[in-house]
Amino acid sequence: MVIKTDELPAAAPADSAREPSSQGGGKGRPGAAELPSVMLLNGDCPESLKKEEGAADPPRENGLDEAEPGEETTGQEVIVIQDTGFSVKILAPGIEPFSLQVSPQEMVQEIHQVLMDREDTCHRTCFSLHLDGNMLDHFSELRSVEGLQEGSVLRVVEEPYTVREARIHVRHVRDLLKSLDPSDAFNGVDCNSLSFLSVFTDGDLGDSGKRKKGLEMDPIDCTPPEYILPGSRERPLCPLQPQNRDWKPLQCLKVLTMSGWNPPPGNRKMHGDLMYLFVITAEDRQVSITASTRGFYLNQSTAYHFNPKPASPRFLSHSLVELLNQISPTFKKNFAALQKKRVQRHPFERIATPFQVYSWTAPQAEHAMDCVRAEDAYTSRLGYEEHIPGQTRDWNEELQTTRELPRKNLPERLLRERAIFKVHSDFTAAATRGAMAVIDGNVMAINPSEETKMQMFIWNNIFFSLGFDVRDHYKDFGGDVAAYVAPTNDLNGVRTYNAVDVEGLYTLGTVVVDYRGYRVTAQSIIPGILERDQEQSVIYGSIDFGKTVVSHPRYLELLERTSRPLKTLRHRVLNDRDEEVELCSSVECKGIIGNDGRHYILDLLRTFPPDLNFLPVPGEVLPEECARAGFPRAHRHKLCCLRQELVDAFVEHRYLLFMKLAALQLMQQKASKMETPPSLENGDSASSESKPEDPPAPEVGSEEEGSSASGLAKVKELAETIALDDGTDPRSREVIRNACKAVGSISSTAFDVRFNPDIFSPGVRFPESCQEEVRDQKQLLKDAAAFLLSCQIPGLVKDFADHAVLPMDGATLAEVMRQRGINMRYLGKVLDLVLRSPARDQLDHIYKIGIGELITRSAKHIFKTYLQGVELSGLSAAISHFLNCFLSSYPNPVAHLPADELVSKKRNRRRRNRPPGAADNTAWAVMTPQELWKNICQEAKNYFDFSLECETVDQAVETYGLQKITLLREISLKTGIQILLKEYSFDSRHKPAFTEEDVLNIFPVVKHVNPKASDAFHFFQSGQAKVQQGFLKEGCELINEALNLFNNVYGAMHVEICACLRLLARLHYIMGDYAEALSNQQKAVLMSERVMGIEHPNTIQEYMHLALYCFASSQLSTALSLLYRARYLTLLVFGEDHPEMALLDNNIGLVLHGVMECDLSLRFLENALAVSTKYHGPKSLKVALSHHLVARVYESKAEFRSALQHEKEGYTIYKTQLGEDHEKTKESSEYLKCLTQQAVALQRTMNEIYRNGSSANIPPLKFTAPSMASVLEQLNVINGILFIPLSQKDLENLKAEVARRHQLQEASGNRDKAEEPMATEPEPAGASEDAASQPPAAKDPPSLSLQG
Repeated sequence: MVIKTDELPAAAPADSAREPSSQGGGKGRPGAAELPSVMLLNGDCPESLKKEEGAADPPRENGLDEAEPGEETTGQEVIVIQDTGFSVKILAPGIEPFSLQVSPQEMVQEIHQVLMDREDTCHRTCFSLHLDGNMLDHFSELRSVEGLQEGSVLRVVEEPYTVREARIHVRHVRDLLKSLDPSDAFNGVDCNSLSFLSVFTDGDLGDSGKRKKGLEMDPIDCTPPEYILPGSRERPLCPLQPQNRDWKPLQCLKVLTMSGWNPPPGNRKMHGDLMYLFVITAEDRQVSITASTRGFYLNQSTAYHFNPKPASPRFLSHSLVELLNQISPTFKKNFAALQKKRVQRHPFERIATPFQVYSWTAPQAEHAMDCVRAEDAYTSRLGYEEHIPGQTRDWNEELQTTRELPRKNLPERLLRERAIFKVHSDFTAAATRGAMAVIDGNVMAINPSEETKMQMFIWNNIFFSLGFDVRDHYKDFGGDVAAYVAPTNDLNGVRTYNAVDVEGLYTLGTVVVDYRGYRVTAQSIIPGILERDQEQSVIYGSIDFGKTVVSHPRYLELLERTSRPLKTLRHRVLNDRDEEVELCSSVECKGIIGNDGRHYILDLLRTFPPDLNFLPVPGEVLPEECARAGFPRAHRHKLCCLRQELVDAFVEHRYLLFMKLAALQLMQQKASKMETPPSLENGDSASSESKPEDPPAPEVGSEEEGSSASGLAKVKELAETIALDDGTDPRSREVIRNACKAVGSISSTAFDVRFNPDIFSPGVRFPESCQEEVRDQKQLLKDAAAFLLSCQIPGLVKDFADHAVLPMDGATLAEVMRQRGINMRYLGKVLDLVLRSPARDQLDHIYKIGIGELITRSAKHIFKTYLQGVELSGLSAAISHFLNCFLSSYPNPVAHLPADELVSKKRNRRRRNRPPGAADNTAWAVMTPQELWKNICQEAKNYFDFSLECETVDQAVETYGLQKITLLREISLKTGIQILLKEYSFDSRHKPAFTEEDVLNIFPVVKHVNPKASDAFHFFQSGQAKVQQGFLKEGCELINEALNLFNNVYGAMHVEICACLRLLARLHYIMGDYAEALSNQQKAVLMSERVMGIEHPNTIQEYMHLALYCFASSQLSTALSLLYRARYLTLLVFGEDHPEMALLDNNIGLVLHGVMECDLSLRFLENALAVSTKYHGPKSLKVALSHHLVARVYESKAEFRSALQHEKEGYTIYKTQLGEDHEKTKESSEYLKCLTQQAVALQRTMNEIYRNGSSANIPPLKFTAPSMASVLEQLNVINGILFIPLSQKDLENLKAEVARRHQLQEASGNRDKAEEPMATEPEPAGASEDAASQPPAAKDPPSLSLQG
C-alpha cells in the first residue's frame, strides 16, 4: 500500500502488495488525521470466529487439525512481509514535487493507482514512471528496480494514447465526475454499497474531537424525532436512508458521451484519431472532441456534419480534464470542489467491497445519461476484461492455478490465499451477471431446440444450468423440488472440500443465483468435458445414482485424505453387475480427469450423511426421542442432509462420551484390582449404544450441558490417565475397545467416528460381507438424528433463554441455528420448544423472530413459483400485487395487467426462444390476500410442521406481535426485491399499499464460497486468547498483525476485518487510548455498513460501540445521534420489545442524564427497566442496576421519594442475590442513606416555607448534574467493560501479577478460580450478563476487568 509520508510514521510497516483494482480507493488523503494508516486496510469473522471463540476445542482424535502455523515460526515469517518502507519523490508535470511512502514488495503499478487517486494528479491515466531516464516496468516489484532507494526521484512521463488507453481515460474521468453519486450503490453495480455514518457524525470523528473539548455542558439539542421515543407506534421507512448533503452533485458537465461519428474513418485513423466524444458543458455549449494519440482537442464536427479539423481554441491537452477546464469555467470550479470533497471522504466509503451488497430500498432517482454504463450494457464486458490480454477469462484455469500455488511458508500462503480470494470474488461477480443475462433471455442456449426448462448456456467461459429436473434425473428424489435444492447442497460440498484443501483434488468454481423465481447454477468448465460424453469421462462414482458405479485408485487416495476431517467412511457398494466397488464419498460424487490432467470432483450434493428425521425408510425405527417429536416426517425431497456443524458436534459429543466411559472403567480398575467392575461396566456401555444420551454414570450426566468448560477439564485429566496406561496393560486395551464399541467408533484401538454417506440412499446396494458395518452405520445415523433433537435444539433454546445469543432478525436467527448444525427445516420444532419452555416470556423475542421468519420463508416459497409465470413486462405489476396481498390491509387489491400502457397493432404469438417461463401468462393477477395467506399457513404446516393461527396479515400482526415493516424487510431481502423509499400506508382499507411504481428493481440472491485467510485467522485467535488471559498489549499486537494479514488476503473491505477492527477499538478503549479506539471503531462501522448492510444487526452493534467511544471523547451530541440511529434501526428490524433494547435505552438514558435532560432520560431508562424485567426476570442483577440508574435521575430532579423507591428495589435484589456483605449491597445501602438525608433536608425546607410563608429564608435547591466521569463509569458497566485507566507502569505490574497468578493457578488446580470473579468484578453477574448480551459477532472479551 502506498501511503504519503505525512500520513504515516516511517516505522509503520506498510502493507505488502495489494490488488490494484480493489485499492483504487482512498490513499493519499491530504491532511486527514488518519491514525497510522497501516490500519487503513483492515477484516471478517462471522461464522468461523464465533464458533472458535468459546472454550478451547477438546483434543480431536479425528479432526484433521493440520499443523497450524506454530507460534514460534510466525515471528520471523512476519518480518518477511513487512520490509521497511521508504519514501520516494514524485515529479509530475504542472504541480509541485511531493514525496510518497512505498514498500519494497509493491508493484510499480500501485504507484500508478495512487497517482490516479490523488487530488492533484487524478486526471492522468496514461503515463509511465522514469528513474534516471529509464522507464520502470508496470508489473515489476519495487525491490527489483535497480537504484531505487530512499529519496529517489521518479518522474511522471506522459505516454501516447491507444484506443484502449483512451477508453480507460474517459472511464476514469467519468468515475471522478460520479465519485460522490450514490446511484451505483442503489443500483447494486460494481461492488458499490451504501454507508450513512458520515451523516450522523458530521464528517470525520478524528478532528471534531479536538474542537469540541469544552463541551461538558454546552447546550445541545437532544430531543430525538417522535418515532424514536419509547412507546411510539410509528415505524417510518424514510429515515433508513437519510439524504446525504454531498449527494446533491456539483454539476460539472451536462453530457459526456461517445459521439455518433465513431469509429474514425480510415484516413483520420492515419492522422492519429482514436475516437470522438460529444460534450455539453454546464454553460450549454455543445462541443465535439477528438481523442488522438497525442491527447484531446476540440474538432469542428456538429451533430449532423463531420469535420475533424481542430476548432479554436486550438488547445491540445494530454488530459481530458485540462481541456474541459479550458473551455468551461463552471467545470473548472466544480471539478476542483468535487475532487476536494472526494478525497475528504473516508476511504472506506469509496473502496469496492469484495462481493456485491444490494439495498432493498432506494429513493426515487433521476435517470442520467451515462456513456460508460451505456457502453457496458452493449458489450459483454465483465469485470476488467479490457485490462486482460485475450479478453475473456478462462475461469477454470484461474481458479485451479491459484490453488496450485506453493504454500510452504507464510508469504507464500498469503500470496496464494490472496489470489484464491480475488479470483473467487471476480468469478462470483461474473457468474451473477451471467445468470441474470440467462434469465432475462439475453444469452443463446447451447441446446436451443429443447424446451426452455431444459436449456443450458455458456457465457464468458461459465456454464449455466437451471434448477429443474431435466431428463428425470431426480425422479426418485422428489423431481423439480430436489433439482432446486441440489445446487445448494452441491455448493456446501464444494465449500467443504475447498476448506479441507487437499493438494491434487480439484472442485469447480460454483455460484448459485436465485433471480426472478429461477435458480441458476453457474460453474466453471472442466477442460474437454464439452467434447466428450459424460459416460466416457466419469472414472469415479456414478452418473445414475448408484446403478453403474466405477472407482479409481488415484481418486481413492485423494479422497482418503479428506475422509478424516469430513468424517467420511471408506466403504464398498455393489454395481449393476454385482461387483464390489470401493468408494470414499457418496456414489453421486463423480470424478473426471480433465484435458488438463487435473482430478476434478463434482456433484457433491451428498457430501454429508442423510437426515433420517426427514427421510422415512420403511422398516426402520427411529430412536424414541425422534418418535416423540413426531419424526420421521416425509419431506418434499430426499436430499435432506445433516449439516457439517452437526456432524462435528455429534462426533465431539461422542468423543467426550468415549473419554468418560474409558476413564470411568480405568478408575474403577485402579480402585479395585478385581475383575468384576469392568465387565459390569461393559454391560452398561453396551446399553448406552442405543441411547448415547444417557451416559453411564450420574455425575457424568450432570455435565452434559456444560460439557464445554468443566467437562473438558475433567476429560483432559482422564485423557492423560488413559494415555499413561495405553498399550502397557492388556486390561486397559480392553477398556478402550469397549469404549470404542459403545460410541460406534470404526476402529477398536482409538476413537474414530465416521459416516457412510450412502446409507439409506435409494438405489445403492451394499455387499453381504459389509452387513454388520452397515447396521452399525444405520444406528449411528439414527443416533445423530436423535442428537439433533435431544441435544442441539434444547441447547439452542437454553442459550436463547440465557441470552447467550441474541438474534435480532431472520438472518441472524438462521445463522445461530446453522452454527449449531440445525437446518432451517427444524424451525417449527425450535418454535414448539420455545412455546413449551418454562422461560417462555424471556423467549418472546425469539418467538417473534421465528414466526416472522416462518411466514416470510413460506411466502418466499410461494413467491418463487408465482414469479416464474410472469413475463418481463409485467414484473413490477406482479411484484406489487404480491406485496399487496401479503402485507396490505386493503381487502381486494386488483392487479394491473401490463397491456395498459401501450396497445400493439398485432400481437405476434409465435416467438421462438423465449426466456424460461415467458408464457403469456396472467394467472398471477387473480391471486387474493385470503388465498395467499391460506397458502402461507399451508406451506408453514407442510414444510415446517407448524400451525399458524392467522388468515390475514392483520391477524398475524395482532396474534404474534409482528410489524409489517419488518415483514417487508425480510421478504425483500430474501427475494431480492428493491422498493421505493417512502412511507407506505399498510393499514389503509381504502387503497392498496403498493403501486407498480413502488417496485424499483429485482436483484439476484447469490450464494457462493467464501475463501478464508487461515494464517490471519490463527493470529486473530491467539490474540483473543492473549486478551482473555489479560495480556492486552501482546493481544493487541497479535490482532494488529492479524489485521495486516487479513488486509493482505482480502483487500480493504471484509467482514472478518470488521471484527478485527472492533476488537482493536475495544482494546484501545480499555487501555485508555480513546482517539485510536474511535478511529478503529469508525472503520468498523463503515465497513459493517458497506459489507453487511446499513441495517444489519451487526451494524447496529457497531453503532452502539462507536457511541460509547464518542461519549468518552466528549462528543456528546455525536454519541446521542449514533444511539438514536441504532435505536431507529432496531425498531425497524425488530421492534421495541427486544433484550438488546434495554441496553440501548440504558445507554441513551445515561447520556441524556449526563446533559441533564432528565425527563427524556427517564422515558428511556424506565423503558429499559421494563424490558430488563421482562427478559431477565424481576430479580436479576441487570434489573437492580436499572433501578439504580433510574434512581439517580430522580435524585437529579430532586424527586427523592421516587428515587428512594427505585433504589430500595435495587437494594433488595442485591441483598437477596449477593448477600449483605457484598460490596454492591453495601454501595446500594450507602446510596439509600444519602438519598434519605437529601429527602429529609428537602422536607425541612418545605416545612420552613409553610411556616413562614414567602418571607422564608430558603437556600436555593441544588440540582446535581452527574459528572461526565460518573456517567462514563456507568456506561462502561452496562456495556460490559470494567476497567481502571492504568499508567504504563501499572500495566506492566498488572501483567506480572497476572502471570504470577497464572502460575499459581496451574499449581493449585482450579481452586482459586471460584473466589476470583467476586473479588475483581464490581458487578459480577450484571457485567457478565451484559457481556453475554452482545450478539455472537460482538462477543469480544467483554469484562476485561483490569483490576489486578
